Amino acid sequence: MKIALSEIAHARSGDKGDMANIGVIAYQPQHYPVLVREVTAERVKSYFGNFVKGEVERFELPNLGALNFLLHESLGGGGTLSLRIDAQGKTMSAALLRMEIEVADGEL
Repeated sequence: MKIALSEIAHARSGDKGDMANIGVIAYQPQHYPVLVREVTAERVKSYFGNFVKGEVERFELPNLGALNFLLHESLGGGGTLSLRIDAQGKTMSAALLRMEIEVADGEL
């Protein structure tokens, strides 16, 4: 079945220049393998579409039950250059939590 990512994880985001950083943290340890399987760099890049001009890197943090994403060229030049409403990428984590992922009955 499909669920919103927000049902099994929370997230934080910020910036470094023109790069957004999004951390996605599983609520429960058993949800971490679902994050690893479903929330790939390719899916994150596709989900944000034209907002991410560069590559998306994913880093796995199994000891924290978390994934960290770097979205290159995603903030319109960065905080001091961008005309975007969210030039620091603070709302990008909330946006990502709306992404739908596939889970099996026993994974919730």
